[in-house]
Amino acid sequence: MLKTTVKVSHITNLSDARYCAGMGVEMLGFSIEENSVNYVEIKRFQEIRSWVAGVQIVAETDTSEGDDLLEKLQQYQPDAIQVSNAALLPWLKTETDKPLILRLEADQDTDTIAQLMESCQSYVSYFLLESSSDAAFEGDWPHFLGVLAARFPILLGFGLNESVVNLITDMLPQVGIALRGSDEIRPGYKEFGELMDLLELLEED
Repeated sequence: MLKTTVKVSHITNLSDARYCAGMGVEMLGFSIEENSVNYVEIKRFQEIRSWVAGVQIVAETDTSEGDDLLEKLQQYQPDAIQVSNAALLPWLKTETDKPLILRLEADQDTDTIAQLMESCQSYVSYFLLESSSDAAFEGDWPHFLGVLAARFPILLGFGLNESVVNLITDMLPQVGIALRGSDEIRPGYKEFGELMDLLELLEED
């Protein structure tokens, strides 16, 4: 059992999926976008999904095209949906009963982040904070995250290392952690590296 809610994004192989499920990860994310380097086509997705149980399957997309997205959701039948386009949320709320996750760029202005969370909170189950520039979790971020976490459900997905994870679990246990899968070295064989290190750190004593 893990100390907080954990989502692992970019799952592309059975090794990651089974390891994460066994460790008690609550959500596994799969990209359903063909132009993504992490795209998992439907047959492969179904094969992986058939081997794991007790986890919430999240369809991850950056699309802005509602009709195309709805068609893919009907094919993949996820348990939850992650989008990057906040404009899709009201529409998705009417078209599906799935929990929604909104991915937000941590690189943008903090006032903008807070305003987006305020305006979208009635639609989402979690706000996922990630950084395309691999920003560090430092400076004003620990305080700002505390302010946000008092009002909104958050998954932190950037700047993660041992000290940051310990800070979150000790000071902000309501904040979830968002990690990422990686490619296999060859089918059935891989090194879990940082994913393993952080998940083991998150295990209950």
